[in-house]
Amino acid sequence: MSATSVVVMIALFVVTDLVFAQPKNNNTNTDTDVPIRFYCGSNDAMSETTFSRNLNSTFSQLRSQLSKIGVYYARAQNLEDGDGVYGVAQCRNYLLANQCLACFDVAVSAVKPCGSANGANVFLDNCFLRYENYDQFYDDPEGSLDVAVAPLAVCGNESTSQPITNFNRALQGLLSDIRVATPRTTDFYVASTRQVTGGNATIYAVGQCLANASRAICKNCMSTAYNNLFSCLPADEGRAIDVGCFMRYSGIPFFQDNQTTNLIPFLSGVSSSKSGLIIGVCSSAAAFVLILALSLWFWRRRKSKDFAEDMSELQGTQSYSYEDLKKAANNFSEEYLIGRGGFGEVYKAILDDGNVVAVKKLQVRVGAKKEFINEAKLISNVRHRNLILQLGWCIDGSELLLVLEYMSQGSLDKFLWGEKKGTLNWKQRSDIISGIARGLAHLHGELHFKIIHRDIKSSNILLDNDFQPKIADFGLARFYPDDQTHVSTRFAGTMGYTAPEYATRGHLSEKVDTYSFGIVALEVISGQRCTHVNYDGSEMEYLLDQAWKLYEKGIHSKLIDEALNPNEYQEANVIKIVEIALMCTQSPASLRPSMSDVYLMLSSEPTLGKRQMSRPTFVNADRRIHIGGSRE
Repeated sequence: MSATSVVVMIALFVVTDLVFAQPKNNNTNTDTDVPIRFYCGSNDAMSETTFSRNLNSTFSQLRSQLSKIGVYYARAQNLEDGDGVYGVAQCRNYLLANQCLACFDVAVSAVKPCGSANGANVFLDNCFLRYENYDQFYDDPEGSLDVAVAPLAVCGNESTSQPITNFNRALQGLLSDIRVATPRTTDFYVASTRQVTGGNATIYAVGQCLANASRAICKNCMSTAYNNLFSCLPADEGRAIDVGCFMRYSGIPFFQDNQTTNLIPFLSGVSSSKSGLIIGVCSSAAAFVLILALSLWFWRRRKSKDFAEDMSELQGTQSYSYEDLKKAANNFSEEYLIGRGGFGEVYKAILDDGNVVAVKKLQVRVGAKKEFINEAKLISNVRHRNLILQLGWCIDGSELLLVLEYMSQGSLDKFLWGEKKGTLNWKQRSDIISGIARGLAHLHGELHFKIIHRDIKSSNILLDNDFQPKIADFGLARFYPDDQTHVSTRFAGTMGYTAPEYATRGHLSEKVDTYSFGIVALEVISGQRCTHVNYDGSEMEYLLDQAWKLYEKGIHSKLIDEALNPNEYQEANVIKIVEIALMCTQSPASLRPSMSDVYLMLSSEPTLGKRQMSRPTFVNADRRIHIGGSRE
């Protein structure tokens, strides 16, 4: 890279006082947002007109991506006539979509004074925006600058009112945990709180690295941020700003209490996933919500409030009228029916504003309303890119309706052996496998409670317009206690995808989802149903048998779907994913990796090296355990 092609960043102005004058409420401080630091590039574009046109187009694309619920990171580029513009934007994961867009709009306004300068950075409490005329910073956000933006601590103007020793001790522990946990999550983001001993205060803190950073860059950046923030003590709030990461603490809440990350999995040496679960599905999401409500009701009874007041407190969702939904779904006609399950029907609905959504229509007994209201609050705040989004709700008489994200591409199974068979390329398949792992890792390890899906299968994986996967159908999902290796319960799931210890003995743990993931991964690779039977001589051979035999022979790349172009994939990558899938289907369950470890393996080196694996077991539709052609 030539020196002239690199934007040398210089500080034109730094706003460090206005940010502390922001109006805050008791829940968040997202009402307003102003720049904390701001930089313009030192070089001018070749053509101001062309560059400005490309820049505006890039901003428009970034804004469009961030407008989607659950999307916090966006990147876009426009390369017309040599004056290319590459842009990235990132919001904090505690924001609602409209709050993210509001922050982004402020960031865009802040860089207007840069004029024709061919690069800019702007840092805000709630978001970050950067654009350049080269793309190297996508892969290395720190190393691509000839003159790196110096890491900075921006401290509050007031000292804490708490005992300083206790405050410092609590803050040090909290920031240390965030420093360790953030690089180990899938989206490089954590939010947590800590009580100050001997006082009545709570410290709120977040850590976030740029999504395009590597894990090593995130780790180094968070360590620098951690060290810099100590210069703020004993100030009651502080920010650490770098081009690769952001860390913030405050004695005033700036995110909801139920938006925190469970740090325990990341501090015990087990790397894990990332934050933002959303619960909602296009086939049984409503049932999942009810199960959450009824289950948690026995754990925590809350005092009921007025119905309308309670429902209005749901974060990130809205109330819809029954008549409006009925009209949008054409009177819930067969023409608009897109799914039917044991808990109700799902309809496509076109709202008055033109947005297309899915409406789950479920009959609910009147006595369940209070439980649903109280516990739906719990899930209304959490979002994740690989889980179907719940957009809103409606209760009318005995009917409960959920408004859900509409997935126009439909379910994964249609692309593997249905009417769209053979249309997925290898990159799409690889991304789908990785996305499912990321979603499950979040369900298992990043909330204050663990959720087991219990019915992971290809028909319950929906694809968005970019063929990114979203886990759906939470009708069988249930909470799981963290302090037990397994619980005994009656079997519920789909034979062929479920783990043998659960199908035959009712032993349920998060490793049941791990097993199901392994089966789905093999289906994605091969394009075959897991229950399809081939005959090897006189022996029955299911997909899992076939994969294991090919693995034993060292030719497991032969499992890949013949519809794929061999030039699209590297054999080593296919081999690695097959081996990970087989690791997930081992018995006993203790041999299977956690889903956070699965995601890390999928994201790491192209090969796993030599590993000792046990022969997997498969349970067919008759609930018979099938081991390498023999049945027990």
